[in-house]
Parts: sequence; structure tokens; C-alpha cells
Amino acid sequence: MRPSDPGMDPAGGAAPEREGAYELLQRGTALLAKRHAAQAAVVLARAGAIAPGKGSILEPLGRALFMSGQLERAAETFESLLQIDPSNHYAHYALGRTLLRVGRRAEARTHLRLAVALAPESRLYRGGLERLGPGGG
Repeated sequence: MRPSDPGMDPAGGAAPEREGAYELLQRGTALLAKRHAAQAAVVLARAGAIAPGKGSILEPLGRALFMSGQLERAAETFESLLQIDPSNHYAHYALGRTLLRVGRRAEARTHLRLAVALAPESRLYRGGLERLGPGGG
């Protein structure tokens, strides 16, 4: 193989393969686990561009966006996840938490209530709803 051949880098070694959605998802979730949320969001957004509409990518992407303070994008991502699976209790919880952070309390309450209704055994979800306190919004 000559260095100008496909599959070779200019230095003459094998060129790295392009990462697919699965590899990007793995790398993004590893970054997220290490609390590198902004970098994880970039990597997971790339995965989402390769495989749009995949809940397995949207959930960690939403979490990375939330953790890096990109709250509007996080809300949009969790809403997209709920379009794919309206019964995803974690997506309702995460969207509720995100909406609460941007000051949309009434909408947050609705999604937190749905999360509790879908997974009544979850102390996390109940705690999120209880922290809102009584009232309509």
C-alpha cells in the first residue's frame, strides 16, 4: 500500500477507522461517567447525527446537556425522547427537572407527576416532585 492509498494516513500507518454511532455512544457515556459533561455532549451529539431518533443516544445526550448547563437543548432532547417513547419514566423525570431549572414550574410538575405515576416505586422521582412543594405551579 502506498501512503496515498485509502486506509493509510500520511505518515504511512493505518488510518483510524471512522467512529460509528455505537462507538461514539460508548465514548460519550464514558465521558459522562467521568463527569466530563460538555465533552460528552459533543460526542453524543455526533452519535445522534449518525443515528437520529435513537433513545439509547438521546437519554445520555440529554443528561450531558443538562449537566453542562445547556438546559434548553436538554429539554428539547428529553422531549424528543418522549416522542419516541411516551412511557419513558426517566425522560419525564429528567424533562421535569430541566423545566424546573428554567423556571417552567407548572410544566415541570406535570412531567414529575407522570414519572411518579409510571414508576411509583422510585424514591428519586417522588423526591423530585416533593421538592416542588404543594400547589399548581
